[in-house]
Amino acid sequence: MSRGERHPVDDFLFEYYPNRPSLLRRWHPGLGFALEDADSYLGFSGYINTPLGVTAEPLRENRRTFVEWLQRFLTLTANRSPFFGCHGIHEWAMVYKTEENRYEDLPMRLNPQEIAAVVDALPVRCSHYDAFRFFTPPARPLNRLQPVRETSPDLDQPGCLHANMDLYKWAFKLAPWCPSELMADAFELARDIRVLDMQASPYDLSAYGYEAVPIETTSGRAEYERLQRRFAERAMPIRQKLLTLCGSLLLA
Repeated sequence: MSRGERHPVDDFLFEYYPNRPSLLRRWHPGLGFALEDADSYLGFSGYINTPLGVTAEPLRENRRTFVEWLQRFLTLTANRSPFFGCHGIHEWAMVYKTEENRYEDLPMRLNPQEIAAVVDALPVRCSHYDAFRFFTPPARPLNRLQPVRETSPDLDQPGCLHANMDLYKWAFKLAPWCPSELMADAFELARDIRVLDMQASPYDLSAYGYEAVPIETTSGRAEYERLQRRFAERAMPIRQKLLTLCGSLLLA
């Protein structure tokens, strides 16, 4: 940022997710801990002083509805069977039959006609609303699902790259109760997933040192699924810890 340079992977973590670097750097001990000699934390939202020290305040009623919703959302997602057959076609559907480039600084690996041919040849099965909403109008009817924000709890599944990236979003929305160790794990997972997200896209990231995962080929789709399964395994304990935190907050 200080050099005024764009980065197709790292910028996403601070533009799509509205958690500033300064907030990510701020350490939180998590629910159930009191800090000694920590008056500086009283200047941060969500902290109170107690005889034991400075600690995160109890869950307010105006945030209870969100935590209850998130607990249900994470539970439904965790209990759903993972699906590994989307092959990252969502990024292709976002530039399907259009001359517009969502990332103007990045060249494309294929021309618009070739991109359209890939989308037409592969099944489009995106279950994540925040990916589907960026599909071009011609691409939307091709998707087997038509997700809207309200149906996210009924559609998100634990194999989805974007659902697993969003664990970072849920972690920072649970600050200051979420311990920073958990937030850091969720952030690292989101960044690693974003790398694959762009490697499997029709964009050329070779100038940034990223090799393409060409999902337009059989071998590329197999590699994408292999990595997708690995990310789902990494996401599982993070999702469970966030669920445990939601339960503890609602009981506290």
